[in-house]
Amino acid sequence: MDIEQIAKIIKQNGGNTYLVGGAVRDAILNKSIKDEDYCVTGITAEEFMKLFPQAHIKGKSFEVFDLEHKEFALARKEIKIGKGHKEFKVETSEDISIEDDLKRRDITINSIAQDVLTKEIIDPFGGKEDLENGIIRATSGKFSEDPLRVYRVARIAAILNFQVSKKTLNMMNKLRNELLTLSKERVFAEFRKALEAEKPSIFFEVLKEAEVLDVHFKPVYDLIGAIQPIKYHPEGDSYNHTMLTLDNSAKLTNDVKIRFCALVHDLGKGRTPKEMYPHHYNHEQRGVAPLKELCKTLGCPNEWEKCGKTSVLEHMKGGIFSQMTISKKVSFIEKIDKTRIRTKRIANSSIL
Repeated sequence: MDIEQIAKIIKQNGGNTYLVGGAVRDAILNKSIKDEDYCVTGITAEEFMKLFPQAHIKGKSFEVFDLEHKEFALARKEIKIGKGHKEFKVETSEDISIEDDLKRRDITINSIAQDVLTKEIIDPFGGKEDLENGIIRATSGKFSEDPLRVYRVARIAAILNFQVSKKTLNMMNKLRNELLTLSKERVFAEFRKALEAEKPSIFFEVLKEAEVLDVHFKPVYDLIGAIQPIKYHPEGDSYNHTMLTLDNSAKLTNDVKIRFCALVHDLGKGRTPKEMYPHHYNHEQRGVAPLKELCKTLGCPNEWEKCGKTSVLEHMKGGIFSQMTISKKVSFIEKIDKTRIRTKRIANSSIL
C-alpha cells in the first residue's frame, strides 16, 4: 500500500493522516526528504492495529507504528513530570487534534503539517513565514520542557543557516541547568549532525549567544578572548580563528572527522597563560588535555580523539610544510599517513 491508500482507510474509519515535522519543512524548502513521519488523529491505537494488523509497534513511552517502511504516531500531548529529556507523561486520544499535537513540538518550522489526502497545509504557529524569513522560533512555552531542544535548535540553525530569535535564545538559556541531564549520546548526535552543515560554526555561535556554550563545549568556550598576534590573525581571537578554520574545512571535505580535527586543532590556546598573550608558545602540547576533556564530555569515538590529537600536535608543521626540507616533508607525510587523517585531506594548509 502507498501512503494515500493508508490515509484513505484511516479516513473511512473516522481518522485523518498528516505528514509532519522535518519532512514538511524540507518539502517547503525544496530540499530532499530523508524521513517521512505521519501523525494520525481521530482513532485509537487499538483501532489502528485492527485496520493494519501487519504494522509493527515501536517505542516505550508511546506507540509508534511501522507500516510499509513509514512511521505513524497518534496525535498526542505531553506533560512534564520531572527533569531531563525523557521525563514526560504522554497522553494519546482520538480527541486530540493535529493543532494540539503541533503545539507540543519544538520550533515553528517543525510545527507544520500537511493533510495526506487534501494536501492542505496546517500551520497554526506561522512556521511558513519563519521559513521565508530564515528565523527559528520556539513554538510555545512547552519548548522549555525539553533541554535537548537547545542543541537541536543550534544544529538546525547550522544546517539551514538560519538565525534564532532572541526570545528563543532566552528560553534556551533558562534550560542551562538541565543540559547536564542529557546523555552523552544525545549531545554527540546533535554535535555530529551540526558538523555536516555547510557552515558548522553557526552551531557554536548559537550556543554562545544563548550563553550555554561552556556547558558541554568548555574547551571551545575557553578560546573566547584568547587573543593572537594581529599580524597573523586579523580575524580576531582564537575562537574566531577556530570558527573560520572549521568553516574552511567544511568547504574542502565532507568528512566530519576531519572537520572535528579543524575544530580542535588550537584548543591549547585556551590554556595559554594570559601574561603570554598574544603569543601561544607550546600550545600544541597544551592542547592535548582539553581535547581529551572534550572527547570525554561528548563521548566521542576513539578514532576521533586519535585524529584530533594528531591535529593538535602536528598542525603547526602543516602550516609551514612548503618551507620544510625534503627529508622533513617526507617524515611529516609518513607520520600523518599512519594516522586516520590521510595526507591528501590536509595538504591544503588554507584550512588552518
